Amino acid sequence: MDYHFVYKDVEGTSTEWDDIQRRLGNLPPKPEIFKPPPFAPSEDPELRLKSKDWIDERTAEELDGLEDDPDNDDNRFLEEYRKRRLAEMQAAARVARFGTVLLITGSDFVREVSQAPSDVWVVVLLFKDGIQGCELLLQCLEELAARYPGTKFVKIISTDCIPKYPDHNLPTILVYNNGAVKGTYVGLHHFGSRRCTPEVQVFKGMVLRDVFTWSSMVDGYWKNGMVLEARQAFEAMPVKNVVSWTAMIQGYAKIGDLEEGLQLLSQMRKENVNANSGGANL
Repeated sequence: MDYHFVYKDVEGTSTEWDDIQRRLGNLPPKPEIFKPPPFAPSEDPELRLKSKDWIDERTAEELDGLEDDPDNDDNRFLEEYRKRRLAEMQAAARVARFGTVLLITGSDFVREVSQAPSDVWVVVLLFKDGIQGCELLLQCLEELAARYPGTKFVKIISTDCIPKYPDHNLPTILVYNNGAVKGTYVGLHHFGSRRCTPEVQVFKGMVLRDVFTWSSMVDGYWKNGMVLEARQAFEAMPVKNVVSWTAMIQGYAKIGDLEEGLQLLSQMRKENVNANSGGANL
C-alpha cells in the first residue's frame, strides 16, 4: 500500500521555500490566521447594579426577599432605600385595605369587629331594610368608606347583632377600637336627622378632633344649608384657622347675609389671620 503522510505545522507557520515562492508570485498569499471574536458573556440582569428606579418597580414580596438573598452582600442596591420603600408600601397597604361597607352576620362579628387589629377603627351600622333612616345613613357611610379606606365600615342586621333589638332605635352606630366600644349613637338625630352628611358622620365618631376635622365639619354644615349648626360648630372650635374662617364668611355670602360675613371678616383680621392663604373673599 502506498501511504502518504501530510505533515502540518502550527497554523500560520510557513517554510522559507514557500516564502520565496510567494515573493515570486508562484504561491498565493498566506491566509490570515483565524482569530475567533472576543468572548463577551451576555449580561445577567440579576447582576446589574440596582438603582432607585429598579427598587421602585419591585413588589413588597420581592423587596422583602432581597434581605435574605446571599448574593446581595454589598451596598449596590441601596439597602436603606430598599427598607424605606418597603415600609412605604406596607403603610400604603394598611391604609388602603378597606374602602367599602362590608355586610357581616352575627357569626362574623367577633372576627370582623372585636378582633380587628388595634390600629383599626371599626364603624358598625345596625340596620334593617325598609327603614328610611337606615338607608340614608348607609349612603353616608358608603361615601365615607371610600373616602377613608383606613377605617373599617361594616353593617349588620340589628337583630343578628342584638336579639330583639327594637326597630325604633335604628339606625344605630357603634364605634369600636381595640376590641372595645368607643362610641354609641342611637337614632338619626345624632347625625343631623334628615340632613345627615358624611362630614357629620366622621366628626361624631372621632375621639380626637383637630382644627382640620372641625373645619370639615363647619364646611359640611354649610353645604347642607345648616346655618345654625355651622355657626355653633364654628364658635365651639378650640382653635380656628383660615379654612374655618373662610368657610363661614363664604357661607354667609352665599345666603346673602353680607353684614354677618363682613363682621366675621373684620374679626378675622383683628385676630391676625392671613386671609390671602385661604382665599376669604366676599
